[in-house]
Amino acid sequence: MTAIPIALFWLLAIWGLLSRGPVLLYLFFATMPIGAFAVIPAALTGGLTFTAAPVVALLLIARTFADQSGPAAFTALAVLPTRLMLLTLFWLVAGIATLFMPRLFADSVMVVPVRGILSAAAPLQPTAQNISQFTYMSIAILSVFAFARILRTGDMRQHALRAICVGATVAAVTGLLDYASQYLPLDAVLDPFRTASYSLLTDIEVLGSKRVVGLMPEASSYGGICLAFLSALYFYRRALDDDRARQFYVPAILALLTICVWLSKSTGTYIGLGVLLLMAALEWFLRFNTSDLNGAIYRKGLGIETAVVVSSCIVIAVLAIVDPAMFDPVGSMIQRMVLEKRSSVSFEERGMWRSVAISALASTQGLGVGLGSTRSSSAVVAVFSCTGIAGGMLFYAFVLQCLLRRSTGAVAEKRLFMSAFRFSFVPTFAVSLMVGDAIFGGLAAFGFGLVTALASIEPARHPITRNALLPDAGRAHHSAEISRSNPCRRRPIDQTRA
Repeated sequence: MTAIPIALFWLLAIWGLLSRGPVLLYLFFATMPIGAFAVIPAALTGGLTFTAAPVVALLLIARTFADQSGPAAFTALAVLPTRLMLLTLFWLVAGIATLFMPRLFADSVMVVPVRGILSAAAPLQPTAQNISQFTYMSIAILSVFAFARILRTGDMRQHALRAICVGATVAAVTGLLDYASQYLPLDAVLDPFRTASYSLLTDIEVLGSKRVVGLMPEASSYGGICLAFLSALYFYRRALDDDRARQFYVPAILALLTICVWLSKSTGTYIGLGVLLLMAALEWFLRFNTSDLNGAIYRKGLGIETAVVVSSCIVIAVLAIVDPAMFDPVGSMIQRMVLEKRSSVSFEERGMWRSVAISALASTQGLGVGLGSTRSSSAVVAVFSCTGIAGGMLFYAFVLQCLLRRSTGAVAEKRLFMSAFRFSFVPTFAVSLMVGDAIFGGLAAFGFGLVTALASIEPARHPITRNALLPDAGRAHHSAEISRSNPCRRRPIDQTRA
């Protein structure tokens, strides 16, 4: 039964690799919510699981740099301080830590192993997880390199936004199918995509109802990917040049993702959703008070957004007055998953993981224990405990560099992208403080590559108008225009390979 989806995946992957269009870009985002699907049978890999998204990422990386100028472009990205030098240095430090530290500090440092008993610390030992985690980290880093090259052209940035819409749709649909599986015989549809060799927590209940996991290993990872798509799609949507998709399709998928986030019943995801609401309010306030000459591109749509929010608040208030008990389940869920979380066994266990990981960092004099050596339940703690103080400082210096980047030229589309990256990064980063590991996700890789690409594009030397997009440097044949109704709409698009 699993042979059919595996064969289908590889047919799509080969088609994307051989196609001249951006098929791999769409396939990359579409496979992100399918994190429990092993595209190579575990019996052939010695028990290691190779999921779809990292495999597609490898093909996308190979396709991006497999041309005559590819090695030179990769080298320029890796060594220039204004490009990805900090990320390259982090990659080097992480590799050294993963190769040597588990052996250097074997049996002398206590960690919580990634595989095996998770409720107690054990002596550090080199394992296959060191290799697999460093491999996944390398794929994530190389994905940033690929996006930094791919997204230099305006048409590819638009393809990427549409691909995010496709990925968000897959996340929502798989979650709703998983929820419906309580009432309909859908196991035959979902089980062929749940073939990972690690533990899958697909039947957990909270307050008498199922925690939705979609096609991810567990509810927290599913909630995290839904939140990442929700945050990205909400803030990047204004840079989408398709009026119909931006005004009708995107709001619908945002609503479905919000429902799926709620159904995941994940504490970290609920907190991230709260942070997302705060960032949305802050963005709205800043857009409302924008007074520069190009402020119109930020203020566009404020009236509709305000009307939707006010109408929603009025409806909720009326329902609360008519039937106050209607919202009791919502209050009970927040009480259980957020307010009472500190008294749960899960909270204590995850706190123990973080404490042991921090102690391991101290025991190695700040050198780290290597990727894949210890659990931490916090991405920030994981980066420092696994790659050492040097690795952690390099990585978060790179993150700060990305947040502070500025695009060259006063181009409307680029300004929207830069602003969207900063706002969309905060909710997922807030969640990473509580859950996650050292490996950043595909949407983070997209964001890092996007702002690097925008910051490295040389501005055109001819005059620009208030409502026009600049052609990309070195592409004189590329034409673009912005309609008065949407400053990000342009035609025609350049058919760049991805």
